[in-house]
Amino acid sequence: MNAGGRDGGGGARRGTFVLVVGPSGAGKDSIIEGARAALEGKGGFVFPRRYITRAAAAGGEAHVALTPEVFAHRREAGDFLLEWHAHGLDYALPQAIAAELAAGRTVIANVSRSVIEAARARFQPLIVAAVTAPDTVLSARIRARGREAAGDVAARLERARTDRPSGADVITIVNDGPLARAVEAFVALLRHTRRTNP
Repeated sequence: MNAGGRDGGGGARRGTFVLVVGPSGAGKDSIIEGARAALEGKGGFVFPRRYITRAAAAGGEAHVALTPEVFAHRREAGDFLLEWHAHGLDYALPQAIAAELAAGRTVIANVSRSVIEAARARFQPLIVAAVTAPDTVLSARIRARGREAAGDVAARLERARTDRPSGADVITIVNDGPLARAVEAFVALLRHTRRTNP
């Protein structure tokens, strides 16, 4: 696994951008939060909050809530490093991430699979942490949330089967058992970036 890299001018080693992707029900947010807790106080790891056009009280991850109008204004002002639209909402990561990577820190973020190629073209070194689970596990988790109709659940499962990332920089995290096991595997991956990125 090549998780380290010098900048274009041969100067300080850049940090690794870890993109966490995967289908609904895979447990991405839970794994990220578990890693954040495990690495708290260790230094060198950055878990930025996402900007989302979703109310802060809507539940789910802790995020920066923006109205669609404010989101559009922040986009035009150049405040976002990466952005995407999914399930009727706009998402973005802050521009400040660039400085964290330049300083050699490992940055971990949950992103859409649709931005992987754009991120690969702009940021190196980069790892795609693809979180997955069997269809039966994904289906049970999605249905337990009670937010999707039966047709939506089937569509999400079909997309999970056909829209899997590929490439030498993709590392798969299987989350089909105890959450602690998947978190442990993910933390080991993140710590590897620090060993190769002093």
